[in-house]
Amino acid sequence: MQDVEPIVARAFAEFACSADAAQLENAKARFLGKSGELTALLKSLAALAPAERKSAGALVNAAKERIEAALAARREAIASAGLEARLAEEALDVTLPGRRRGRGGIHPLIRSWQRVEAIFRSIGFDVADGPEIETDWYNFTALNNPENHPARSMQDTFYVDVSDEHGQPLLLRTHTSPMQVRYARMWVERFRDAAQVPPIKVIVPGRCYRVDSDATHSPMFHQVEGLWIDENISFADLKGVYTDFLRRFFESDDLAVRFRPSFFPFTEPSAEIDVAFQSGPLEGKWLEISGAGQVHPDVVRNFGLDAEHYIGFAFGSGIERLTMLRYGINDLRLFFDGDLRFLKQFS
Repeated sequence: MQDVEPIVARAFAEFACSADAAQLENAKARFLGKSGELTALLKSLAALAPAERKSAGALVNAAKERIEAALAARREAIASAGLEARLAEEALDVTLPGRRRGRGGIHPLIRSWQRVEAIFRSIGFDVADGPEIETDWYNFTALNNPENHPARSMQDTFYVDVSDEHGQPLLLRTHTSPMQVRYARMWVERFRDAAQVPPIKVIVPGRCYRVDSDATHSPMFHQVEGLWIDENISFADLKGVYTDFLRRFFESDDLAVRFRPSFFPFTEPSAEIDVAFQSGPLEGKWLEISGAGQVHPDVVRNFGLDAEHYIGFAFGSGIERLTMLRYGINDLRLFFDGDLRFLKQFS
């Protein structure tokens, strides 16, 4: 019978030269597979005499056990080497500071929203909130914007397929002005039995919707409306209040404010408010920032007040516009993209 020692020696040598598991399994097949050298030797025992077959079989089985033991040892060595290499690649430096979960920050629009609220609260204004799905009456008609009025085309909006319990069409509000009417009517009802209705001073920040989308407009945007109604509130009060607000919001007295004649159905007279910075990249440029005016007598009557005795002013400002000017942002869409590179600047 063929000597088994050369086979064992070749098996040991090939196992030792196998660099990875795949090479090792190929080497195993050459010796222990169905057509392997040692397997062929085992099959040849059948041709031997019974007495010789017993002693030869013991030698072959002993050789097989040695080869299998060498194979198992090499498998373990390859696995250990792979683990060590992986650990070396993923080494952890225990001297480094721990990795903490990142903390969120306040969105720049919400920062401006909170800032606007704080400024107006400090001068006695209430802050009110109202429904974003409004009736046509509150959103348009009560604000001197009757059906088929051409001014409605300036505020194309999204309509809802259902009506309210009174059959009024429902829509996504195009401004927060409807809440001025709701708040004023609530205020008048509260003091219905009083000799005199106290002054109405309120701002209404919130989301609005219009069919509009580009670098400076979004289908959803944020607006803050302001209203001050009393028996003797003039346009001069509007100029004083809003100019003071702008200087406090931008933290600068170094800006110019002008009121330019305009038209809004719900105010008369009406004005666009422009601001010009005296320094920085926008130096000397007049920028429209708000619409305002004295509340139209028809709107005062819709508040439930006597337009002969009560007068006041209203204004509406885009919170996105204020934020873009405060932080030097030139594309409104950045507010809604969710890009962390942009948002982290405000954390």
